[in-house]
Amino acid sequence: MSNLTDLTIIIVTYKTKEEILFNCINSIKKEIKIINIENSNDISHKNKIEKKYENVKVILSGKNLGYGPANNLGLKNAKTRYVLISNPDVEYNKDFFDEINFYLKGNIDFSVIGPSYNDENIHSSYGSLDGSIIKKEFNDFFLKDVGYVIGCSMLLDTKNIKTNFYFDENFFLYFEEADFCRRVKIEGGKVFVSSKLFITHLGNQGSTSTDSRYEIESEMIRSWHWMWSTFYYHKKHSGYLTALRLMFGKLVRAFFKMIMFTLLYNKKKQSMYYARFSGLLNAMIGKKSWYRIKHFD
Repeated sequence: MSNLTDLTIIIVTYKTKEEILFNCINSIKKEIKIINIENSNDISHKNKIEKKYENVKVILSGKNLGYGPANNLGLKNAKTRYVLISNPDVEYNKDFFDEINFYLKGNIDFSVIGPSYNDENIHSSYGSLDGSIIKKEFNDFFLKDVGYVIGCSMLLDTKNIKTNFYFDENFFLYFEEADFCRRVKIEGGKVFVSSKLFITHLGNQGSTSTDSRYEIESEMIRSWHWMWSTFYYHKKHSGYLTALRLMFGKLVRAFFKMIMFTLLYNKKKQSMYYARFSGLLNAMIGKKSWYRIKHFD
C-alpha cells in the first residue's frame, strides 16, 4: 500500500538552472504533490514548470525570501501530514520513494528524518549539536538519533512538531536546519537520519551560483551569510558573550586577510574576506541579515 498521497515535497528555487530543477523533479514519483516556491516574480518559470509537470504547483514569492521563509511559505500551503523539504540540487535514488513509504505509515515516532548521501563516507548528511561523536548503529527502523540533518532534504511529520514556528526567518542562508532541529529536540521531538533513504546532493547548484558571470557575487553572499548566521546561531542558543568568544578571532583574521588581498590586487579573495568581515561585524552589532545582491533580482 502506498502512503505517498499523504506526502508533499517543497522545492525552493531562485533562478535555478532548468537542468538542475528538472533532474530533481524527474527523480520524484509523478503521483507525489510538489510545491515549488520560486523566490522571484518570474511568471514564465511558473507557466513553464506547471505546463511540463502536472503534479507541480509553483508559487512565486515576489522576491528572494531565502531558504527559511520560502520553506515556511511552502509549509503553509501544504495540506498533507508529511512534508519533504528538498533543495533543487538533490537527486533521489530510484528506490527512495518506495523506501519512504516505510516511514509514512504513522507507526514510527519521529519529527524529522534526513536521508543518507550516496557518498556518505566523503560528506555527512547530519551532525551533532554539541560536537559529540554520534554512534554508528541504526535501530530496527533503520534510524539513528542525530543532532540535526542537512536541510537539502528533510522529511517532516508535522503532527510531531511542537515548535511555534518552523524556520526562523531571521536567517536568510545557513544554519536554519540546525536551529530548527535544535528547537524540535528541545520540545521533545525526535531527529533521525535514515539508512534506507539515499540521495545525491550536488551542493551549491540551486541558484545563480551556477552562473559564471556571478562567481564573485555568489561567493560574497555565501561568505557574508555564513558568518552572520554562525554568530546569530551561537548568540541565540548560547548567549552573546559565547558567540563573541567563538567568533572574534574570525573577525580579526577576516580583516587582515581583506587588507592583504587588497594590497595583492586579488579581487576575488579580497571580496570574499570583505564579505566575511562585514557579515560578522553586522551580526555582532545586532544588524539584521540584510545583505543581498541587487542585480540578481
